[in-house]
Amino acid sequence: MFLPIVALVISPVIAVPRGGTDHECSTLRPGWIWCDDFEQNRLSQYFEYDSARGSFVRVPGVGVGGSFGMRARWATGQVEAGSLHLAFGKRPAGYFKPVDEGTAIYRDLFWRVRVRLQPGWRGGGANKLSRAISFASRDWAEAMIAHVWSGNERDANYLALDPASGTDEFGVLATAKYNDFAKLRWLGYTRGTTPLFADSSVGRWYCVEAHAKLNDPGESNGVFELWIDGKLDARKDGLSWAGSFSEYGINAVFLENYWNAPGAVQPEERYFDNFVVSTARIGC
Repeated sequence: MFLPIVALVISPVIAVPRGGTDHECSTLRPGWIWCDDFEQNRLSQYFEYDSARGSFVRVPGVGVGGSFGMRARWATGQVEAGSLHLAFGKRPAGYFKPVDEGTAIYRDLFWRVRVRLQPGWRGGGANKLSRAISFASRDWAEAMIAHVWSGNERDANYLALDPASGTDEFGVLATAKYNDFAKLRWLGYTRGTTPLFADSSVGRWYCVEAHAKLNDPGESNGVFELWIDGKLDARKDGLSWAGSFSEYGINAVFLENYWNAPGAVQPEERYFDNFVVSTARIGC
């Protein structure tokens, strides 16, 4: 299944606990659905883990402070370099093994991961980074998708929000499969303001946190937000994520290493650490 002028509203300052580096996940905090600091091998708990033939692996020394982390490695021209697919909450029967009880309907979700590009990285943000999804059928039909990926063309040094709906405006499911692009309603691309993938910015850790709040049934009050190192970087509101669709909430978050064709411009490495999914702000 591996396929390839909005007003910026400043949210009020929220006091959030600072995330740790290693062993952050030894005790889950209130609201946390999932935490992986990679100090333990939790890879079997994801419903899918694709190492892309060893391109994406858990190794010591590449995480924050020299801890364990996930290393994604591309050769020149390589497109797919692996992914982690996490499921939780109420979801279609069958394949989507959840990391919780599998019954909750999550309509307001935060996810955070620390990201570092190797010194000397070139080529922008490597396109895909993460997304939250509402899967609505065992065939991977999607009611909504909250894409967090690097910007298009001249925006390639930035992260961007690209929300999409898989229903019509009334909430009737339109998609029939994963990435059913022809049937998605795209709700408006919004680029962030931090050039974290610029040549001058690589080599350090960034804390990337996203928030997707589904609209109330029949309303256009959904929200999509992005923070970099705890600072609001992009925001889009007034969203009708899924019309009146309410059978499932957000039930998956993906971490991805998919560099759109023609792929990596040179041999490259990217690192992930401290991946958390929560019903409340996580912080850095």
